[in-house]
Amino acid sequence: MPAFPARMRTGVALLASVAGLTALGAGFAPAASAATPQQIAKQMVPANQWASFNQIISHESSWKVTATNPSSGAYGLAQALPGYKMASAGADWRTNPRTQIKWALNYMNTRYGSPNAAWAFWQTHHWY
Repeated sequence: MPAFPARMRTGVALLASVAGLTALGAGFAPAASAATPQQIAKQMVPANQWASFNQIISHESSWKVTATNPSSGAYGLAQALPGYKMASAGADWRTNPRTQIKWALNYMNTRYGSPNAAWAFWQTHHWY
C-alpha cells in the first residue's frame, strides 16, 4: 500500500474492500472474478438433479442470464414467461443468476416435482 499516515491506511483499506479490491504491494488489483451461473447452480441444485437442471438451462438460455426470446419475451436462464415472475425470488431477477436459479429450481420442483421430472417432460415436448 502507498505510504499513507496510519489513520489513512485503514480508510484506504476499507475503501478497497468495499470496492472489491485487494491490496497488492503498492497498488490495487481487482478481486477474484465472480462465480459463473453454473458454479452457483451447482451449489444450489441437489447433486442428483444437477444433470437435468443443466440440460434444461443449457437448452433454454445457454446459461445467459439476460437471454430473451424475441418471439415470446421469455427471459433469463430458465426462460420465465413473463420474466417478471422471477421477482418472487428477488427484486434483482433481471441480472442476478442466483435469484434466477432459485426461481427456476422452485418452478421445476413445484410444477414437475424435480428437475429430473422437468427434464423428462422437456425431452418429450421440447419445452417445460
